[in-house]
Amino acid sequence: MDKFVIEGGHRLTGKIAVSGSKNALLALIPATILAPGTYTIFNAPNLRDVWTFTRLFGSMGVHAELNNNELFLDSRNITSFEAPYEHVKKMRASIYALGPLLARYGQAKISLPGGCAFGPRPVDLHLKGMEKLGATIDLDSGYINAKADRLHGAKIHFEISSVGATVNVLLAASLAKGTSILTNAALEPEVTALARMLVKMGAKIDGIGTTTMEIQGVDELRPVDETNVPDRIEAATFLIAAAMTRGKITMTNVNPYHMTQVLSCMEDVGCTLDVTGDTIELEMNDAPKPSHINTAPYPGFPTDVQAQWTAFMCCADGVSRTTDSIYPTRFGYVPEMARLGAQIEMVDSTAIITGGKALKGATVMSSDLRASASLVLAALVAEGKSEVLRVYHLDRGYEKMEHRLSALGAHIKRVGTDDF
Repeated sequence: MDKFVIEGGHRLTGKIAVSGSKNALLALIPATILAPGTYTIFNAPNLRDVWTFTRLFGSMGVHAELNNNELFLDSRNITSFEAPYEHVKKMRASIYALGPLLARYGQAKISLPGGCAFGPRPVDLHLKGMEKLGATIDLDSGYINAKADRLHGAKIHFEISSVGATVNVLLAASLAKGTSILTNAALEPEVTALARMLVKMGAKIDGIGTTTMEIQGVDELRPVDETNVPDRIEAATFLIAAAMTRGKITMTNVNPYHMTQVLSCMEDVGCTLDVTGDTIELEMNDAPKPSHINTAPYPGFPTDVQAQWTAFMCCADGVSRTTDSIYPTRFGYVPEMARLGAQIEMVDSTAIITGGKALKGATVMSSDLRASASLVLAALVAEGKSEVLRVYHLDRGYEKMEHRLSALGAHIKRVGTDDF
């Protein structure tokens, strides 16, 4: 098990290209089940979550190869309709196999998912959506057993704006007989990326990028090649890292329109930004101003940037508040931040951060993907040496983070450890 050893106090400068979106790719891969054939997805990040996901689909018969950020997939030989616990327990997105298996093969057996260790994220919206489309659902011994002769169109209203449920129902409805109307659908760019790939495959979808989508089911789809969108969460993480170190970076291969709320908040606290096409230049010379942010579904402030922003506000002169109204319990990193000297008080789902006090190097432990990123960012500005343990969490969503930070001037290295 690896750890990062970080010497804080070094300014980040230079140029960095953003990787392809992890979350979008995890929505695109299941679409290959809908139309047996060969696919190439460009701008695919080489991440732990991607390999976990391709192993899951490999157990069903989908062959996958990832080379130079090009993911080749062959779905012509599906041999199993089951997503077993040994794979599903590692990531919640595995439930995305449910919709396409039902739509294409009329059956699916999916283990109830595991994933990040924060807050309840029930699968009931997924199951209700499939039942609306005509599937019979039975929960038995920790598995979702689903069957349908052929799915049929339906009107489906999501009680909560859910990316996962929108993705799953969108996949299933594309091959359903008749018309489906989805209301309160998630607006996230990852959903839009999937919808556009499905249209390229021959699906008929209106209202892409809005909360109401109409899907006219078709009898068959065709394989395609597709280019993945940039990872807006990774982009935000590196921008915040540069701002915390009072650095100056140029970020390429980014879609600023996917980050409007984050960029607005960064300007509000004093960052200088120059946005041109797919490039963002950031410069930060002073401590950030205090801020009050509240996470919200897209296009609001992303919950996946909440922990990194909280770390950023430790550098502010004054009191800041970070509220997570999406996952109120997603603050497991706060005790570890305190080991670095951060002054953070939790009141319900709000972190109250008293900034302005220098952080000190310490040994801290990661608990989930974005928590890991926040600890790395805090260590970059802490005085002295820090160790961030269990960075396998980080490897789920950031490709070679230590190398990319080093290229910007950070003093960070990966070290093997016997700790568990």
